[in-house]
Amino acid sequence: MHKRCCISILLGIASMAEPAQAATATIGRTWPIVEPDALSEIEARAAQQPADMARHFGPRSGWSAMQAAPLGVAAQARTRSVVPFYTLEFDITLPDGTMLYPKGFTFNPLTYVSLPQRLVIVHPRDLGWALRMARPADFVLLTAGDALALGERVGRPLFILEERVKDRLGLTVAPVIVSQAGQRLVVQEYGPRDRISKAAHRLEIVR
Repeated sequence: MHKRCCISILLGIASMAEPAQAATATIGRTWPIVEPDALSEIEARAAQQPADMARHFGPRSGWSAMQAAPLGVAAQARTRSVVPFYTLEFDITLPDGTMLYPKGFTFNPLTYVSLPQRLVIVHPRDLGWALRMARPADFVLLTAGDALALGERVGRPLFILEERVKDRLGLTVAPVIVSQAGQRLVVQEYGPRDRISKAAHRLEIVR
């Protein structure tokens, strides 16, 4: 509720900003802004960096941030549901010390938010199948490979499957599509028969 109120206030301020500029007036004392422009500060910092930054980090294949969580291969179709309960690891209090939610409080985030997209999780060899199955807003997550390079080749953003997502959803095999149904997540695993009908459309991206 507080978030919606803030958004409404910001929209109201934005709608009034342009007309206000037509008749501005100065009342009282003014002071110059001493904080540096954020964009100028970023550009100045960037100019101090080496021209070839990639050389300092080595090949992308060695970056820990690019290492996807591995999964087995789905042997059969299976559907299950998950309620992604979350338990607070610390107290949440107001500035005056009033307790809002204590450490250990458990809740289901899907009670308050809705996922606008699905997660399509695949091995790189099934990427063609995933692109056929994925809707424009869906996130395609890979269990291996260079997501950046493959994304450039297929013309669509690709991501890696993180260990925390794998553990949170209890994933063991792929391909799998995760979607929201009410206050739970539906995890649909696709076996060989489900994928064979799409085999003719597979993109020969990774051999």
